[in-house]
This record gives sequence, C-alpha cells and structure tokens, in this order.
Amino acid sequence: MVHGEAWTLKEFFVYPNEYIYWSIQIVMYPFMTGLVAGAFVLSSLYHVFGVKQLKEIARFSLVFSFALLPCAPMPLLLHLQQPLRNHHVLMTPHFTSAIAAFGIVFLTYGMIVASELWFVYRGHFVARALHLRENGRGVVDHLLAILFSLLTLGAWDVGEEALHRDEKAVKVLAGAGIPVACFLHGYAGFIFGSVKANALWMTPLMPVIFICSAVVSGIALCILSYVAVCQLRKLLGRRAAARDDLSPGDEPGGADPAIVALTARYLLIFLVLAITLELLDLIFRGYTAVKSWDILRSVIYEKDFVKIFILQYGLGNLVPFILLSLPRLTIRRAVAGTLLVLLGVFMMRWNVVIGGQAFSSSFAGFMEYRLPIVPESMETFREGLGGALLVAGMPYFLFFLISRVMPIFPSRQNY
Repeated sequence: MVHGEAWTLKEFFVYPNEYIYWSIQIVMYPFMTGLVAGAFVLSSLYHVFGVKQLKEIARFSLVFSFALLPCAPMPLLLHLQQPLRNHHVLMTPHFTSAIAAFGIVFLTYGMIVASELWFVYRGHFVARALHLRENGRGVVDHLLAILFSLLTLGAWDVGEEALHRDEKAVKVLAGAGIPVACFLHGYAGFIFGSVKANALWMTPLMPVIFICSAVVSGIALCILSYVAVCQLRKLLGRRAAARDDLSPGDEPGGADPAIVALTARYLLIFLVLAITLELLDLIFRGYTAVKSWDILRSVIYEKDFVKIFILQYGLGNLVPFILLSLPRLTIRRAVAGTLLVLLGVFMMRWNVVIGGQAFSSSFAGFMEYRLPIVPESMETFREGLGGALLVAGMPYFLFFLISRVMPIFPSRQNY
C-alpha cells in the first residue's frame, strides 16, 4: 500500500499517485514546537521583564518547556519511514534546508533551557545534596545524594554573591532564549511558507503567524496545566492532612486567581495579534485573487468552512476572547477559555497542514483526510489517533519525572 492511501479519500480529478502524505503527526509537529516556544516566552516575562507577579508560574512554565522539548521532534520520528536515520538531523546539522537547520536550532535552544534551569535550581541541588548526605538513609537516599551532587557540577557555593550571579545568568539566558525560541517555531512556518508548489502555504506571513499562535498556545497550556497541578496538589494535601491530622493551614493551596488573571491578560495580547495576522493573510489572498484563488476559495469557504470559521475562528478565537476579556476572571472560566484557545491553535495547524493538501495539483479535484481511529497496522497507529495521543501525553510524563528533581513550588525546596 502506498503511504497515504490508507487515510486519503479522493473526489473529482486527482492524479493516481497523489495522496495526503502529511498526516496528523505533521499537524502535531508544529503544534508541539509551538507549545515549547510559548511556555518559554511566558517564563521570560518574569526573568527578563521582571513581572514579579508571575514568579511562580514562570518557574512552572520553564520546567514545562523543558519537558515539552524532547517531545517536539517525536511526531517527525513517528512519521518517518526510516526512523533509525532521525539522529542525522541532530548529528550533522547544516543550513542547506529548513528542516536540516532544525538540528542547530533545536540543540541551541535545548542547551539554553538546560543552562537556565541549572542556574535556577543550583541552590536547590546543593541544599538537597547536603541534606541527603547528613540525613539520608538507605540505598535510595544514597543514590539521590549522588544524583544531586552530580547536578551541582562541583559548584557548592550558595552564598549571597554566588546566588546573585546565578540570577544574572538566568536573566541573560532567558533574554537570549526568546529569539531562539521564536526561531525554533518560526522556521516551522518557514518550511510551509517557502513551498512554492502549494498555493495555500506560499506566504511570507506564515512564519510570523506560526510564532504568534505558538506563544498563544504555550501560555494557554501553561495556565491550564498550572491550574490542574495546583488543584491536584491541593487534593493530595487534603488527604495527607486528614491522614496525619495536620492543621488546615499546612495544606497546599490551589491555583492563585491573581496569577491566572494576569497571565490571561498576556494571553489576550498575543491572541489578538495572532488573529489579526491570520485575518490579514486571508483578506490579502482574497484581494489579490491570484490564479489559484478559485480552488483556495472552494477549500476555505466550502470544504473547510466549519473547520476554519466555526472551530478555529469561532470556538477557538472569538469565544475564548470573550471569556477571558470579561471582568472578574474565575478559574473555571480561565480553564474553559484556555481549552478553547488550544482547540483554535490546533485547528489552525490542522487547516494549514491538511487543508494545504486538500486540493489536487490539477486544481480540479479534492482530497479528504480520514484520521485512523482504530489502528489496522503499525503505520495507521503511528499516523492515527493513537500516535497523536502518545505525543500529547508524553510531556506530562516527562514533567512528572523532572519535577521530582526540580520542584516547581517553593515550599518543596525548604530543608
């Protein structure tokens, strides 16, 4: 079976060898890289711009960005027909193509985030290592003491001057990481925008649209995950307090409404910018009305009308804008708004990737993507709902593991 035949439905005149080759995993690829960039930009609002009210969620988003980072290339790995060759992009990076440059950008961004995390948590590594050396019991505590001692990299000085230098280093790295994070996702838009053979993708606004929507999706996911983790932590704290007969004041609190409301304001700023650019691109295409506009108009206003104007612009942009703009923002309203924002960004990726392949090269026929729900083979699992859920769930697993070493709440750092 030809790659793409299992999930492509053809209508009218389509070439025999023409299929929708880029499936759900190529939709997930720019979506996941956008989450990485957006989460890092949110953390930089505190480290670079000094928004002190975002200190707690900035730490959360920085760790979450690091957890998202290994998951960004996962969709490409699952999509590759020869996945064992994937390391060539990282081992031999060069600028002869946009995807080849991914190795340089990805490794550079990874080193910046890892270095920033080390400076943020160096004091914690030292305190934890010393605590385990003095009070540790058993094999597990001994192994943890070795782990945290290695993480210190031999820098045991936790004096005021040393910690002040760490803060300066964090600020420099965060400032340098913002353009790299934007470039990490902007080049994904560049890949689509530079394809001259596709009328829907060929636009110089594509990288900018991808960057703005990336920041929107990253901030929205951080708000949603922050609320979920805080509520889970509060629930577990109540159970522990009831079991150990602790006073109510010792229980961890839930998500701070002030932090959520302030973060939502920054989300609205980037959401307005993203919507403006997308509508500007759509208006420009209709005004210029180039030769391919007839087929694009059929795709945008007929075939994908529900996906674009109902799901993406309606539920994904307009409704969350109203929910987040209303005064006295509540946690529940913020959760509903961020969920819809993520839906809108995902549908934007879907409409670009799948919609860009929906019309044939003959401009006379259409193709429809049928997402494999029940896998009939390993290929339909990787390129179907199962593979997409695997990619979406992996960051939370990594986040849980990393948070065991780098606690996201300050109360866990006191020894």
